[in-house]
Amino acid sequence: MAKPLTDAAALRVAELPKGTTLSFDIVPDEDARRAMAQELGVLGLRKVAFRGTLAPMGRRDWRLVAQLGATATQECVVTLQPVTSRIDTQVERRFLSDMPRPAELEPTPDDGIEMPQDDTEEPLGEVIDLARVLIETLALSLPDYPRKEDAGPARVIAAPPGEAPLDDDAVKPFAGLAALRAQMSAKDEDPE
Repeated sequence: MAKPLTDAAALRVAELPKGTTLSFDIVPDEDARRAMAQELGVLGLRKVAFRGTLAPMGRRDWRLVAQLGATATQECVVTLQPVTSRIDTQVERRFLSDMPRPAELEPTPDDGIEMPQDDTEEPLGEVIDLARVLIETLALSLPDYPRKEDAGPARVIAAPPGEAPLDDDAVKPFAGLAALRAQMSAKDEDPE
């Protein structure tokens, strides 16, 4: 049975039944999809479904395996017209009790935090937030540069106020030399 995306998608680890695999089926209602679309910066979301299982791994860790399906509408990067994309992706996360949390990670020489190599692993906190996993996976699965099939190449013309914009011929490195050569040839051929 599908349920709307609410706080019920946040599972308290202390309340999870030990040794039992939980199934979940999250189908956000229209209001939740609208809020998700706004958060993700897309025009709209339809047919969002996040289904899977959360199973214990060992004594304290948990493994999430799910399928995310959604239909997203974004703006074409060339024409700004709506582009519809279908997303179907497999999701896996392992919530590990002995994994250090980001605040506990040591800074790298570049004053950054070294991220773990395996992006399916996360530190186990007090809550496993299925809604956060859904939105994060959807954000990473959206096309970066959606384009309509018939959209041609993007053309941008820019120039400071009062200046003529550069065209393709003007930015060619030897365009000025070709013009000079043409002038010199014209002088040589023109007897005075």
